[in-house]
Amino acid sequence: MKTDEIRKAVLEAIASIAPDADVRAIRPGEPLRQQVDLDSMDWLNFVSALHERLAVDIPESDYARLATLDSLVAYLGERRAKKAARPRRAAMQASAPPPTATHLIRGAPVTVRPIRPDDAPMEADFVRHLSEDARYMRFMASMLELPEAKLKYLTEVDQVRHVALVATVEREGKTVEVGVARYIVDPKGTGCEFAIAIDDEWQGSGIAGVLMHALMGVARRRGLATMEGIVLASNVRMLRFTRQLGFRAERDPGDPGTLRVVMALR
Repeated sequence: MKTDEIRKAVLEAIASIAPDADVRAIRPGEPLRQQVDLDSMDWLNFVSALHERLAVDIPESDYARLATLDSLVAYLGERRAKKAARPRRAAMQASAPPPTATHLIRGAPVTVRPIRPDDAPMEADFVRHLSEDARYMRFMASMLELPEAKLKYLTEVDQVRHVALVATVEREGKTVEVGVARYIVDPKGTGCEFAIAIDDEWQGSGIAGVLMHALMGVARRRGLATMEGIVLASNVRMLRFTRQLGFRAERDPGDPGTLRVVMALR
């Protein structure tokens, strides 16, 4: 809304509260309430009328900034501009890439960051060094090496509909993956399905919780309503872990060997 439009709305609000006032005679740089006879109740009604016409909240602490017509119009312009900027800031935050953070775990710095395409060799090495049980719990299949297509799928992600966070440590001058968590947004765009894998040596270290909290934070900032995952019924540790995070477990009537864990994000 342009300044002239705001000024017109203000004058119309004054006319609605003080119909006998000559709004054309108001001097814009001089005290407004001295020119227009507005008692305390009239003033509150005037502020309410401005809120209705311009959709702007005016806290009592700001009343001093409404002394003149010019200052009132300038103030309302600022408030409307800030209100318009909030959705843009929210949209920017929602579309921003997942952040990078460093945590001290077991006395070692652990970096949690978005996975990158050039992490493919590190991801392959990570899966290769998982125990057979860990690989089965994650992929629900026995495999030693990831097929090239699967490796590409896991590392070349858009970080929008497919978000993947990797946890790494430095070991003998080499970056080593110790955990990874990811989610895929569902077709409706309202929820997502997650998966997580942790290196056997780092089980019970707390890195799983760090990864999941980071992943859930991204999902919440993106406005997703739910997060869910498929867990083998025999994976007692994972079921306990998700329960601690706030997920509820639901049995799949069509597959007694798995459970679906679900959590509301808002």
